[in-house]
Amino acid sequence: MKNARNNDFSDRRTAAAEAKSALLNAYRAARAADEPARLARQAERVSIAAAREERRLERERIKRDEAERRVAEADERKAAAEAAARAETEAREATERDHIARLLEDEAARKAERDRRYANRKARRA
Repeated sequence: MKNARNNDFSDRRTAAAEAKSALLNAYRAARAADEPARLARQAERVSIAAAREERRLERERIKRDEAERRVAEADERKAAAEAAARAETEAREATERDHIARLLEDEAARKAERDRRYANRKARRA
């Protein structure tokens, strides 16, 4: 009884190996049959990824253009503010110069009037 075989176990083992082999062959056949669909899905994924990347680049370009536009507008506003400040300063300085000129003219007129009165006084005394 030393060489007696357990046919039930051997049969189950053989059946399991055959089932495994059949499943593997079925998987390979299904994979080969599904290859065009898989390639189509992969191509679709690649095209979707390319479109997504293109949209991302477009968004980045738009953001960059918007940032450049904002910087340009800020520069324009700054230049306009500086020009307005310069104009205001120049106007204030011109007003000050006119005021000083008027003061000097008034002072000269007062001095001339004082000199005229002095001369009249001297003329009456002489």
